[in-house]
This record gives sequence, structure tokens and C-alpha cells, in this order.
Amino acid sequence: MTPEELSFIKERRSIGPLADIRKQHHDLLVALTQELRRRGYAYRTEQSYEHWISRFLLYSRKSDPSNLGGSDIKSYLEHLAIKRQVSASTQNQALNALVFLFKQVLNRELGDFSNFKRARSSQYLPVVLSRSEVAALLAKMEGLPALIATLLYGTGMRLTEGLRLRIQDLDFEYGRIHIHQAKGRKDRLVPLPGVLVDQLQEQMRIAARLHEQDLSTGYGEVRLPGALGRKYPNAGKELKWQYLFPSIRLAVDPLGGAVRRHHLHETVIQKAVKRAAALVPIRKRIGCHTLRHSFATHLLEDGYDIRTVQELLGHANVSTTMIYTHVAGKPGVGLPSPLDPKIT
Repeated sequence: MTPEELSFIKERRSIGPLADIRKQHHDLLVALTQELRRRGYAYRTEQSYEHWISRFLLYSRKSDPSNLGGSDIKSYLEHLAIKRQVSASTQNQALNALVFLFKQVLNRELGDFSNFKRARSSQYLPVVLSRSEVAALLAKMEGLPALIATLLYGTGMRLTEGLRLRIQDLDFEYGRIHIHQAKGRKDRLVPLPGVLVDQLQEQMRIAARLHEQDLSTGYGEVRLPGALGRKYPNAGKELKWQYLFPSIRLAVDPLGGAVRRHHLHETVIQKAVKRAAALVPIRKRIGCHTLRHSFATHLLEDGYDIRTVQELLGHANVSTTMIYTHVAGKPGVGLPSPLDPKIT
């Protein structure tokens, strides 16, 4: 990563106590960001860590972080569990951010503070739509959001995986999509739905025309993953590297400050799915990830084995995928209720 990419921090547009904390501890947060980037952490992790550390500093109400230690972290984590009632995963996320700050940025040992009160771990069954509900939901959507939502259901991709697709990731000859460096920094292949081929090819042409416009105005260079930008300095302007679903506007790249065209923002699709669910209406808690849950469940209902579904979803452990077996064929759910009349 270049010195410019290490040092550039995009300013947050916010007001209130957290904004004051960020101004007060600007140098510390810059040091945190630089260390995360040096170690190759994802930008979302960078955002998450900065968020939790800012909230910790606000909670501690001390101006000098050097006065803080393990007991302060323990107090904050218990505050999250008891007062804020966060989930176990959220508490762990805050813990990881704080440990990184003290060990890697401040170079301080924290000692043993592992006896803090842990947030309760809960296991929730995923919300799944029936096939008719999926069809009704997608029928209420239109335009690009409809294409993306249909693609998510047809492939089982996460929303961010779908939006980060590059033009070269679609292989029409073999009927597959290559997902690069997804969660856990793993690559995988998913099927390219045949019914979407024409729409996806048209979307590629739209992205190509937009790219030509950007090039004509002095832009058109997209960020390349990892160190590819240094190895191939001109590749960022090639069509194959452009996002399949580009944003409608140029924006400042948070890593380095260059003006680029990023992919479509997640909220565009999230809001469209919510609106469609309200129009159907479907009385379930629905989001974009519900389409991924439905994809997995419907494959299991069709008789596909659990290992195949695990590979398509990109789960590191099959136990994560096993939760869908409880949804697809939970024992006892098909039995009649004792309230219903008995059929003789």
C-alpha cells in the first residue's frame, strides 16, 4: 500500500458526541487506520474497529488513552452486555477492536481481564421465504435492484459479493460466476442462472458505456484488489476490471483519496427489497440475506447434499450450513396441531 493510501483518512460527516471524540483523538484513530491497512485488514473491518474504539473512548470519558487499561475494557464490555444487551458476536467485535488498539497501536500489554460478563449466545433459525413468496417479492421489484435481488437468490451470494462483481467474473461459456476473496478471503464458484444471461449481458454493455464516458473525462480507473495495482499500473482502466453494477456517481476513494466510480451502494438494494416486501405483503423479517437463506433451503428441499450447499455458500465449516437442515425438514413441524380436527 502506498504512503498516500496509508495516510489518507476520509472525514466522516457526523455531529454529536462521537464526532467530538473523533476530533479529540484524531491522531490515535489515524494511527489505528494505518496499522490496519499495513496488515491488510478489510475496509469494513477498519470502519468497525474505528467505530468501537470511538465509542469506548466516549464511554471512558478520559482524554488520555494511556490512562486506560484492562479494567476499563472489562467495564465497557460488561456495559455492552448488561446495559446495551448486545449479542455475543457484537461484544466479541468490540473486544477484538480494543485488543488490537492496545496491543498493535499503543504497544501495551493488557493482562488478564477474561472474567468479564459475556453477552448471551443465541442461535436463531434463519428466516426463509417459500418459492411463491420469493416469486412474489421479485415481481414487485424492477430495474437494476430486481436484477441484483434475483441474482442473489439464484446464486446464494451475499449482497456485498454480488455488488463487488467485476465484468470479468462472469463466465458465460461455463455458466458460472467467480467470487473473489469473499468472507474469510476465499474464492469460490457459483452457478450463473441461465434465465439471467440476457439481462446480465445487457448490464455489461451499460457498464461498458459508462466506463467509456469516465475515460473520456479523465477518470475510469477502478481500484484493483491487493497489490495488483502496483504490479499492473494500467489494468485499473481496463473494462474487464470494472464493476458490473457501477454507482451512478463518482466518489472519493476512502483508501487514498482518488476520485473513482465504485460499485452500487448496498442501501439501494436493501431499501428496494424492503419496499417490495411491504407491497406483497410478506409478514416476515426480510432483508437481502433472506434470499441467500432461501437459496440454501430450497436446494436442500430439492435433494442436494449438504456439502454441495456448503461449497456454494462458501462456509468454512459444514456445521454453519447444517442450520438450513433444521429449516428445510425440522422434525414435528409437519404434524397436525391438537387444536385442529382429527382426520379419520
